[in-house]
Amino acid sequence: MDKLLYGVAYYDEYMPYDRLNEDIRMMKEAGINVVRIAESTWSTHEPQNGVFDFSSVDRVLDAMHEAGIHVIVGTPTYAIPTWMVKEHPDVLAVTAAGPGKYGARQIMDITHPVYLFHAERIIRKLIERVSKHPAVIGYQTDNETKHYGTAGPNVQLRFVKYMRDTYETLDRVNELFGLDYWSNRINSWEDFPSVVGTINGSLGAEFAKFQRGLVNGFLAWQVGLVNEYKQPGQFVTQNFDFEWRGYSFGVQPSVNHFEAAVPFDIAGVDIYHPSQDELTGIEISFGGDMTRSLKGSNYLVLETQAQAFPHWTPYPGQLRLQAFSHVASGADMVAYWHWHSIHNSFETYWKGLLSHDFLPNPVYNEAGTIGRDFARLSDELVHLRKQNDVAVMVSNEALTALEWFKLPDGKLYNDVVRWLYDELYKMNIGCDFITPACEKLDDYKVVIVPALYAVPDATLERLNAFVEQGGHAVYSFKSGFADERIKVRTSQQPGIIGQACGVGYSLFIDPKNVGLKGAGLTAAPGTVTSWMELLTPLTDEVEVLAHYDHPQWGEYAAITRNRYGKGTATYIGCLTDGASAHEVLKGTVQEAGLWGEDQQVSFPIIVKHGVNQQGAQLRYYFNYSAEPVSFVYPHAAGQELLDGCSINQGEQLTLAPWGVQIIKAG
Repeated sequence: MDKLLYGVAYYDEYMPYDRLNEDIRMMKEAGINVVRIAESTWSTHEPQNGVFDFSSVDRVLDAMHEAGIHVIVGTPTYAIPTWMVKEHPDVLAVTAAGPGKYGARQIMDITHPVYLFHAERIIRKLIERVSKHPAVIGYQTDNETKHYGTAGPNVQLRFVKYMRDTYETLDRVNELFGLDYWSNRINSWEDFPSVVGTINGSLGAEFAKFQRGLVNGFLAWQVGLVNEYKQPGQFVTQNFDFEWRGYSFGVQPSVNHFEAAVPFDIAGVDIYHPSQDELTGIEISFGGDMTRSLKGSNYLVLETQAQAFPHWTPYPGQLRLQAFSHVASGADMVAYWHWHSIHNSFETYWKGLLSHDFLPNPVYNEAGTIGRDFARLSDELVHLRKQNDVAVMVSNEALTALEWFKLPDGKLYNDVVRWLYDELYKMNIGCDFITPACEKLDDYKVVIVPALYAVPDATLERLNAFVEQGGHAVYSFKSGFADERIKVRTSQQPGIIGQACGVGYSLFIDPKNVGLKGAGLTAAPGTVTSWMELLTPLTDEVEVLAHYDHPQWGEYAAITRNRYGKGTATYIGCLTDGASAHEVLKGTVQEAGLWGEDQQVSFPIIVKHGVNQQGAQLRYYFNYSAEPVSFVYPHAAGQELLDGCSINQGEQLTLAPWGVQIIKAG
């Protein structure tokens, strides 16, 4: 679509009375131009085995088309109907917690042949019916798909076959995974035990990788089915989501998004975040950067919040700020979950754009201003192209490894990722995300490597070469420690990257009352939490940015930077406070020549930029605070698109509380 899409999820089936025409009227007034339907209502469309009723879908498609509103149709496979469980109770996933029980969504074994038979039938019936309808612009497969912990006999058998195909012999499995320990050695394929009870992190992590592969296969299978019916100009997407900590927080543990995204035409995402006084925009930026990186192109926000929880009901201006923040990260669509608030069941108090009374309200009214601006400025804002010089390397394998070997205070992989990403965001450094498989490191000037605990030798060697050839790498603690099967390397840590970093260590500590001191930290003395490695520089050329401030550990380096070839490798051997991480990252960005005019302001002023489809440079300025903020506009003269006024270089601009300005160069 060559326009911005502004939408909602819409469930006519949930409505307490017939108000389709009134809903459409209110949608049109708010500038809504797309709705997503059908992904949640399998039991409505197939009330009994083999009995189909798509009348509610037909009714919505016809009404939306008449109103000029586009429709994305979801395959309704993530919540199974009661009759299937009654006839085949074993379709429920058996997990580490035991057999499944009916009631919630996403409780099935996505590999079960009975489930797949019925899923294929409902997909084919639905997509065949709707694919040629003029309202339909695309499809969403399933919903926030994961493996749901499925680990029953069916999955265990598939895992044994996977291990045999991958490693060929049990002798090799026993050696690579260290199974002689505690008599875990497997001497016959028939004796291969359930992995649910394993104490071996290497084997457990391999099973988690295998489970993520099940998701890849399941989604690719659905895409293949939909593609049989998809018409020219229609797309297929998936709404990926993130690790959930009451909101979208970090890398999804159950899905490798980069692999799972391959068969889709365009990546989609669900992003939820704190609001009111806790609104920072970080989750919007993180989720957008991640999703844009999956296919290197623009993406769809298929779900984000309108009101949602009472503690998320947005302050005036925040809904606009959020919507344009998504677009500034490369979104071509912003859609709310959902249009209306549900009157009963599990999500009664996850409110939509409309409250339970369906009346216009301040959030709905603010959405109307967004819809009108999206329509008016669509040609300027759609398909924003972004090119970043900084990448953050993330790894599902490292994430899983640190689930097995948590930091002493329980911190996890995503805590480390966000510790570094958040500071880059606050200093207005744009980022992409890459994986350890990335072979185009030279596309970037800086690569940030958080806690890359489990990783193949080849990746570390590529990172060394990246630095030697002029790149700048920043590693956190626990990087390079183990191979891809979580087998700890036998060399002095940090192993292979020690060559570029110029440091080594053999001891690591659970810090108690440890600080940081050193000329490399211009801010106040820092603090150390969670983890510390006792670093020793291997040459006199290694610059020690900070030592540990502690009577016993003070002789050891905490943070170092080493010139290696034409570039630099920085190693942060501990989890620090945010200000210390900020100083270290700032130094690397400056070393790489990336400290520019956008870095003259910092959070709560957030700057995003890109090039629109006409080739013009756009800069978005956001105020993520409840107070007005002013700054001097440093760039060449341009036009502010929201109010149409001219902006001069050197002019002082003021952003209203939770305000946004979009300046087009030239």
